[in-house]
Amino acid sequence: MTLAACAEIVAKGDPDRFRAVMSVPVSARERLLPLFAFNVEVARAPWVTEEPLIAEMRLQWWRDALDEIAEGGVVRRHEVVDPLADLIRDVGVPVGVLHAMIDARRWDIAREAFDDWAAFDAHINATSGGLVWAGATALGAPDALEAPCRDAGYAIGVANWLLAVPALEAAGRMPLPDGRPEAVRELALRARARLQAARRADIAAATPALRPGWQAAVILKRAARMPGAVAGGQLEPGPLRKSALLVAKTLVGGW
Repeated sequence: MTLAACAEIVAKGDPDRFRAVMSVPVSARERLLPLFAFNVEVARAPWVTEEPLIAEMRLQWWRDALDEIAEGGVVRRHEVVDPLADLIRDVGVPVGVLHAMIDARRWDIAREAFDDWAAFDAHINATSGGLVWAGATALGAPDALEAPCRDAGYAIGVANWLLAVPALEAAGRMPLPDGRPEAVRELALRARARLQAARRADIAAATPALRPGWQAAVILKRAARMPGAVAGGQLEPGPLRKSALLVAKTLVGGW
């Protein structure tokens, strides 16, 4: 029941990630869905209220839940916390990585611009990079794969962030430290370089956790070639192209 609830949360809150996770083996899906549902719940916490204090309380709720799991005592009952606790205890997903994902969401509460590109990179590394690495550890990836997994997570995160720029700007956020075309192009190229570095590494064991990035390469290539398409919301492949890309990755067991 709780796993089904996690699937429903991901399907509604992050449909592309849901499509990706449904394309991986069931055994991997069962380990990834609690993490992906946790990510949805934490990511949307700052957006369900206009009150910063309430948003912070929502994030604190998740920090406290993780602490309860880590301490090994009684854990609050919740449709995501229950399977997440089982996953952390049975597989050893690093709680510190999940804490960092929560802490990074304070940016959404503050509604301030990133100080610089280092601050932006830290946010993407903590959120998308952290989620990919948490998923990889859930699948049994060794510590030696953390760097390439985080490279892939960064690239996936940047691609998704660039897709979200119009919505973030419409919500009054300043999503990029520098929105000039040359700065956007440089960001896309930097993310592509990390994606290519990840692809050169042997991280096949983490493939199911990486599958949500099935369209990252296309998005980043387009952003590097046409940085003006970011603000115009013209980066995302069309529905047929997206489906074809996912089917192709699934057939070859890639990401």
